[in-house]
Amino acid sequence: MSWAFLWEHLFLVLASGILSVLIGLPLGTAAYLFPKARGVILRAVDILQTIPSLALLGIIMVFAGPGKATVVIGITLYSLLPVVRNTCLGLQQVDPGVKEAARGMGMGRMHRLLRVEFPLAFPTVFTGIRIAVVNAIGTAAFAAFVGGGGIGVILNRGIRIQNMGLILAGTAALMAIALALDLLMGFFERGARTTHSGAKAVLLPAAAILAAFALVLPYGIEQKAGGRELILYDGDYSETQLVHHMVKQLVEGKTDLQVTIQGQMSQVNNFKALTGDSSPCDLMISYDGTLLTTFLHQDPDDVPDGVRLYDYANEAAREEYGVYLLDKLGFDNTYAIAVPEEIAQRYGLETVSDLIPVAGQLVFGAEHEFFTQEGSMKYGPFTRSYGLNFRDHVSVDVSLKYAAIESGQFDVTEVYATDGLNRKAGLKVLEDDRNFFPDYNGALLVREGIFERFADTAPQLEAVLASLAGEISNEDMVEMTYRVDVLEEPVDQVARSFLTERGLL
Repeated sequence: MSWAFLWEHLFLVLASGILSVLIGLPLGTAAYLFPKARGVILRAVDILQTIPSLALLGIIMVFAGPGKATVVIGITLYSLLPVVRNTCLGLQQVDPGVKEAARGMGMGRMHRLLRVEFPLAFPTVFTGIRIAVVNAIGTAAFAAFVGGGGIGVILNRGIRIQNMGLILAGTAALMAIALALDLLMGFFERGARTTHSGAKAVLLPAAAILAAFALVLPYGIEQKAGGRELILYDGDYSETQLVHHMVKQLVEGKTDLQVTIQGQMSQVNNFKALTGDSSPCDLMISYDGTLLTTFLHQDPDDVPDGVRLYDYANEAAREEYGVYLLDKLGFDNTYAIAVPEEIAQRYGLETVSDLIPVAGQLVFGAEHEFFTQEGSMKYGPFTRSYGLNFRDHVSVDVSLKYAAIESGQFDVTEVYATDGLNRKAGLKVLEDDRNFFPDYNGALLVREGIFERFADTAPQLEAVLASLAGEISNEDMVEMTYRVDVLEEPVDQVARSFLTERGLL
């Protein structure tokens, strides 16, 4: 596991912790000072806590774009509840006699608050901060879904490829961060409860947190695209990572450009990053079928007769989003229906139609997205098209799908045709004999104007990217993803090996 992921994670936790204190302390104090506003403030932070983490990050990303800023804002909002409530509670619990004595000494309202009440309330306030920081460590694992990096990248990959070593390494790293921060903050909390110096109780932990934040700050600074820099985001699957790293190696090897691959991101979020007004993302690997059904929200039936899906989706994407596909790379990562070899042999399965007479004895399982109502490439339209009536259907997280079918939780599943994990799981891909699923031809999706932007610094950029066209077959991609996901070879190494063998590098 790369140390960079750990430092990124620590940055996210500390940055959001500092912001939650800067926002939460004034809000908690306002709730204490103004009883009429108290209910509104406390209810607002309660509601924030009820929003699912991924939903909150998705909402924020619409406005803040992908990356660490979105994650820091999201965790900050999640961390407000303990800080605000404990600040208000701590101030309320200060002995009324002490408040009265301060008033009798002629202290004004704010003077009493800062010099008497807050120092006495600080141990309770600090407990809220401690809870917020420790909770943020786990919440930051969701950063991987919006390109924020951190240890969530390790956990997601470990779960998907069923690598217990990666899962344990990521979990151990989270536990180590939580233990170290909790012990440190516990030390300061005990000091705050015993010291008679309010200033010292506040300044020591503040100085320690700021010093730690300064150390990890370089891991939170994201790259901005310049005249000699091409910006990509890493994918959350080996296939997308392989193509992006091929782009990096080709472009850096044949032009004067530097290619920066930022944190991992899903296809949907990467597309939002590519088409966003303020995003630095320049290109990504995508698929004509994904462009049509997921990004343009159309179905293959919308493609006019005599027009290729690739051409139709490309033109529509250019008009609506200002992006377009370069030439096809050569592989078709379409949906496919697969069963364990034992099931295929037992029922003599070769095609999807062979499932029709035995479907009532089998359970179908796939990731949650395959059961949604969006688009026609989903479970409902698929089963109606083939006349399949399975005994039951089960949805699981995409990261757990292969583990679930290997353990016998279901008998039939949907996979991607070029996923090397199909081979590892011993799955037989059935022929789509009714051609239900459309093509998902891989191609680089780029912003309009990208080649004009780099015309002076890399006039050969378009030709360099075009050199990948038609070079990667389905068999090539299956072999490469197998090497990465199963044999655990580094993505960079596998990508370079392929480019070298083809004479592209």
